[in-house]
Amino acid sequence: MRVTTHDDPVVAAWEAIRTDLRRDCGARTFDGWLRPIALGGFDGDSGALRLELPSQFMADWVQTHFAERLALAWKARLPGVKRIRIEVGPAAPTTAAVVEIPAPAAEQPKTDPGLYAVALEPRYRFESFVVGKANEVAFNAARTLASADKVAFNPLFLHGGTGRGKTHLLHAIGHEFHRLKPRARIIYMSAEKFMVEFVAALRANDTIQFKQQLRAADLLMIDDVQFIAGKESTQEEFFHTMNEIISAGRRLAISSDRAPQDLDGIEPRILSRLSWGLVADINQADLELRLNIIHKKLEQLPGVVLPEEVVNFLAKRISSNVRELEGALNRIAAYAAMQNRAIDLDFVAEVLANILRANQRRISIDEIQTRVSDHYRIRKAEMTSARRAREVARPRQVAMYLSKQLTPRSLPEIGRRFGGRDHTTVIHAVRQIEKLRAQDPELDSDIRLLTRQLEN
Repeated sequence: MRVTTHDDPVVAAWEAIRTDLRRDCGARTFDGWLRPIALGGFDGDSGALRLELPSQFMADWVQTHFAERLALAWKARLPGVKRIRIEVGPAAPTTAAVVEIPAPAAEQPKTDPGLYAVALEPRYRFESFVVGKANEVAFNAARTLASADKVAFNPLFLHGGTGRGKTHLLHAIGHEFHRLKPRARIIYMSAEKFMVEFVAALRANDTIQFKQQLRAADLLMIDDVQFIAGKESTQEEFFHTMNEIISAGRRLAISSDRAPQDLDGIEPRILSRLSWGLVADINQADLELRLNIIHKKLEQLPGVVLPEEVVNFLAKRISSNVRELEGALNRIAAYAAMQNRAIDLDFVAEVLANILRANQRRISIDEIQTRVSDHYRIRKAEMTSARRAREVARPRQVAMYLSKQLTPRSLPEIGRRFGGRDHTTVIHAVRQIEKLRAQDPELDSDIRLLTRQLEN
């Protein structure tokens, strides 16, 4: 695959395509997602062109939202380009804010002038983090670690599922710490990068420099520590690095997808050390927080108008993680701009079909029976019993009604799960509850509450 040069027709075509993209997509979308694309190599024999971006996240986003449009643009400008590959690569300029942090001359290794440079994602700041009950403890702890003169805990251990904001908070800590201490030495890296660089240092017989780099940091942040599980030599070095940082009074922030006690394959002494500090979990965002996140994100997407019914729909249907919710909004915005379509429920359902299917809550009849029994304070066995007393018959009907509304099960199957009842019994229960909901506000309130609990 040959490398492109400035007088290459590929380069000329790319400049024309970039101009068209900026005009058609608007400055904000272009600057945020398309400007960072760089030309990789072009294979004239196969017609394959490589486009490179600085991160996997950006490459995935451009692949999802602009691959087809880019392919058509290249075909129109340069028919020799048969297909494009969107990848992470060295040709792409970084979009992260790179802060040069000089070290004292005596400490700065001549072999590594960029030792104290830290690349932080400019979007990930405390100001852009939406706080709710699910994450307020983690948020406050992160701010304290970043800004307090003295902290009562070290390290800070953040844990939570994918896409809940752990990486956002780590970058925010780095930004705030640098703002307050411009000459501080800050290092952010993933645990995977820690492992790869340590193994490379071992092979090069140069672990001393690796150790000096990390242990000289005023703030060290390690993301996704679960990836060092089972790596004995890496864990040994990680343990000693932690001890050096903490003993020297420097600050350490670590993230994981699980709490320390749930991390398998990591040495007990490391888990104990992690637990000495403050362990803060980030729970799944509730409906209120998801609504606030959508409104905050829309502030960053000028010109994108979402009717309130669409906002509510997204907040209710995409509940797995915040990252996926933000990705859905970006997808909606991009497709609306490309297709010049107004955003309504039909459009959103079409654009997000795969995401919505993946987020569909699989509620079981057993779960419904448990929740209804608890709510009405009856034994779960009454759901399948032959008793017809009102205090058990009404909750049983409610459970049948919810099973019809919230599961894809057929009426005969629902009947079988309620003690082998006939499907006509289920039909009667559904019609009875529908009629009573219109007459009895208390029953209607019960069903709304039970529905929310089951869906969340």
